[in-house]
Parts: sequence; structure tokens; C-alpha cells
Amino acid sequence: MDFTNKNLWVLFEWNGEPIYVTQTLLSTWVVMGVLIVLAVVVRLRISSFKGVPKGFQNVIETLVELTSNLARDNMGAELDGLGGYFFSIFGFILLSNYSGLFGLRSPTADLATTAALALMTFFMIHAVGLYKRRGKYFKDFLEPIPVLLPINLIGELSKPISLAFRLFGNMLCGVIIMGLIYGMLPIALRILLPDVLHVYFDILVGALQAYIFTVLSMTFVAQKAGTR
Repeated sequence: MDFTNKNLWVLFEWNGEPIYVTQTLLSTWVVMGVLIVLAVVVRLRISSFKGVPKGFQNVIETLVELTSNLARDNMGAELDGLGGYFFSIFGFILLSNYSGLFGLRSPTADLATTAALALMTFFMIHAVGLYKRRGKYFKDFLEPIPVLLPINLIGELSKPISLAFRLFGNMLCGVIIMGLIYGMLPIALRILLPDVLHVYFDILVGALQAYIFTVLSMTFVAQKAGTR
């Protein structure tokens, strides 16, 4: 069976080379579209929010409060302003993981997507660390003794690599296993039998991996910023 990321159509050409819209890119656009629509709906309805939340307002306020508490618990009060960023990251990863339930190729089953997310975290780790700690930020690379500088650098470089491959490996594993199961089952058994596995690989693992990526990113940022 072929689990590669397939080209769908040519988007444009660059120096004579075609640039394709891939399955991953199309799924990413769909996820982004859903998030943008949700953000617009929330923004339009903020003015009608009441003092006592009900229904939709209660859901939104609960999500915001949970994210703020998660950011404060993992990064400290000094960095809880980054909660909005990590809420966006969590939402994108979660919807990307769940997109496979609707027949799309999960963007997080593509290493290019997870590597991009991990690089964003990597740059945030060191940007926040440099901003918060100034000169002490560079001192960390020489501890406990200067001769360990190469080891400390390797340790920092390993963080985005581990983040990217952990998320990618878990989601691609689910895609491959479910694809093999559908390929082996007769058509009559493809409707109900795989549902239990979908609950595990797509829903439970998808939510867990989104949570792990977000919390690990927060932890790395807090460690470099010295708030934890």
C-alpha cells in the first residue's frame, strides 16, 4: 500500500519546476480555514457575551481559562501571556490529527508539518530565553563546565528534532495501521469494525499528542527563560 504524500495538481511553476498542491497542503488549508472561521465567529459574538456565561460563551471561556491555567502552571505567571500562542498551536495540531476522521490526510502525519511546528517552538525557546535572561542566557551553554559546550548545544538541537519526530511518528503510525486494516478487511466489515481503532488512533492519540507537544513546548520555553 502507498502511504506517500501525493501531488494533487500544479499550483504554479518556479524556474520551470512545477510546485504542486499536495494532500498535506490541502488538509492544512482546510484546518486553517476551520480555525479562521471559528476565530471570526468568536470575535463577532464577543460583544454579545453576558456576565453569566451560557452555551457557546461558556465553551469559549472554559477553553480560554484552561489554556491560561495550563500556561501559568507550566511557564509561570511571567509568561502566561504566551497562552494564546500555545492555544493556537494546540488547536491546529488537534484539528490536524482529527482531520483523518473526515477522509483527509492528517497534516501531522507529514514530517514537513511537524518539523515546521518544532522549529517555531525552537525559535521561541531561545528568543524568550534571550529576552528574559539577557547575558545569563549564554551562561547556560557553559554549565556546569565550559568543556561541555558541544554537549549542551547538541541537547538544544535535539529538542525540536524530538518534538517533530514524536508527533510525526505517532500520527503516521495511526495512518499506516488503519490503512492496513482497511486493506485487509472485506468491504462488508469496513463500516463498524474499525470504529474502535479510530477512537484510539485518531481521537485519543490525537488529543494526547497535541497535549504532549504543547506542554513540552511550554516546559522548554520556561526552562530557558528561567521561570521554572
